[in-house]
Order: sequence, then structure tokens, then C-alpha cells
Amino acid sequence: MPKKNYNEYYKIVRPILENKEFQKRKNFPHHGKISVYDHSLKVSKISYNIAKKFKLDYKSAAIGGLLHDFYYKPWQNDLEKKKFFKQHGFIHATEALENSKNIFPNLMNEKVENIIKRHMFPLNITPPTFKESWLVSFVDKYVSLQIFKEPKNLYKYIGIKSKKDKKDKKN
Repeated sequence: MPKKNYNEYYKIVRPILENKEFQKRKNFPHHGKISVYDHSLKVSKISYNIAKKFKLDYKSAAIGGLLHDFYYKPWQNDLEKKKFFKQHGFIHATEALENSKNIFPNLMNEKVENIIKRHMFPLNITPPTFKESWLVSFVDKYVSLQIFKEPKNLYKYIGIKSKKDKKDKKN
């Protein structure tokens, strides 16, 4: 990222990055060996740069990209049995939006909310409304493609735990 963009980007997202609740995501595992914090930061930076290049709302893309996985707790540690459509892949966008509205109400706007809520399309069936929402959704998938380096873990991509995972967590 060029220095000018780097400074501008961090000015936009600094309140999020310095927030204690957001910092906890450094300890939330994401897909593979990356944290939710690092994943979200990467999605945010890429989305910001692409949005800026194509003269889109780069501020909303940066904020929405950073908050798209701002869900409550590390889902991979949750041993509670849930119905299929109540599993992480289907519900975390709603959790992330609720959490974002509660902790960062001053950063919310219609685009940021849509980015967070719709980033899991097509898993969540309602498509994104804005170009920036589509952008973050695609960037999130692009960044998450690292999961394909470990094919045996693909089911985790949508937040479904195997019996082996549940058994390992109990031991």
C-alpha cells in the first residue's frame, strides 16, 4: 500500500483497531492458522485499495471489511450442538452486525451494515445491495481460499464441525 493510502487507511480504521473488544479477535482462530483479526485486516486493506481504485466508497469498504467477522466468540471452541441453519456460517454475519452496531455506532451507515450482513452470500441467500458489499464479499472469499491448502478442513469453511472435531475438543 502506498504511504499516502497507508496513512489514510489507518486514519479510517484506527478506532476499530485500537478497540479492546476488536483486539480480542487476535485470539479467535479463523480458517487454517490465521486469526479473525488478521483475516479481517487483510480483507479490509484489499477492499479499501480496490474500492479506491474504482472510485467506490472506500471508507465503507475499509470499515465493513474490518467488521465483517466481528462476531461474539470463537465459534471453533463452541461445543453446543446446533441445528444446521443455526451454525456459524449461517449466523455470524448477523452477530457481527449486532456487535458492530453496539460497539461502533458512529461508524455505521447503510453500506457498512449491508457489507457486514451480506458478506456470506450465497450461503446467506439475500444478495448484497451495493457494489462495495459485493466487493467485500468477493475479497473475503478470495482471502479465505487459503483453506484449499488443507482440503480435509473444507467443511469448516462454512462453520460445520465434524464429529472428530467435537470429540477432540472434549478430550
